[in-house]
Amino acid sequence: MELRVLQYFLAIAREQSIVRAAESLHLSQPTLSTQIKNMEQELGKQLLIRGTKGSRKVTLTEEGMILRKRAEEILDLVKKAEKEVTLSDSVVMGDVYIGTGETDAVRLIAKAARSLQQTYPDICYHISSGNAEFVLERLDKGLIDFGIVFGSVDTAKYNALKMPSKDIWGVLMRRDSLLAEQDSVSPEDLWDKPLIISHQKNQGGALNTWMKKEMSELNIAATYNLLFNASLMVDEGLGYAVCFDKIINTADNGNLCFRPLSPRLEVEMSIIWKKYQVFSKPAEKLLEKLKETF
Repeated sequence: MELRVLQYFLAIAREQSIVRAAESLHLSQPTLSTQIKNMEQELGKQLLIRGTKGSRKVTLTEEGMILRKRAEEILDLVKKAEKEVTLSDSVVMGDVYIGTGETDAVRLIAKAARSLQQTYPDICYHISSGNAEFVLERLDKGLIDFGIVFGSVDTAKYNALKMPSKDIWGVLMRRDSLLAEQDSVSPEDLWDKPLIISHQKNQGGALNTWMKKEMSELNIAATYNLLFNASLMVDEGLGYAVCFDKIINTADNGNLCFRPLSPRLEVEMSIIWKKYQVFSKPAEKLLEKLKETF
């Protein structure tokens, strides 16, 4: 399977039309159709559902949707590799890719990047936000250089640099709620409350232990991936969001406030990268600065 043909396939997926894709690629329609048919034969799967004579619109089969996702990842990785290889050895410029969950610890990365910026102004940083599964998947595929993760690290797969800060668990709530009158929140306070919790797989563990109940025994009103969306649900009175501190700025929000858990519950963070990773020069410089800073 050639990269060129993957680009052709993505053009068809984007345009939802072989005719329009051929025009955008400056190819004849028969040529493009032949290339895609050859790829389908090579894979042994139908990728496109062609429209009837009255409709030129094409849709992707289930296998076509899988290929679209992987093709986008492959071509992104190729572009990243081309940039890293073609840059001059004497110049530090290019991109650094970082994946992270929502945490105030991103400030530490930003401070290191700001310090590097004075010497290497041509480094560009790309931050992708998501849960732990998202970060590890992109790291394993080589789509990011570094990931920020919470808790323990699989040291068989990754090198890790522990970050000099911890995130504090607590509850985001409306200021007019009963729990807002307290300085902290105990497990018993939450047992009968509608809760909004992170839906990532490893969000339990220490939190389950602290809660003294399994999540299945609690009143889960909603789950979230990114806390900003959860804060809107809290603001509308849907429930109480169990989350980390300092992600939502409650000082400037008259409706919401944050209360820490009691007993206090903290989580350590690490910045990780794949073992035997070959870094670009910008990524090397950032890692050196992080080690120096931490």
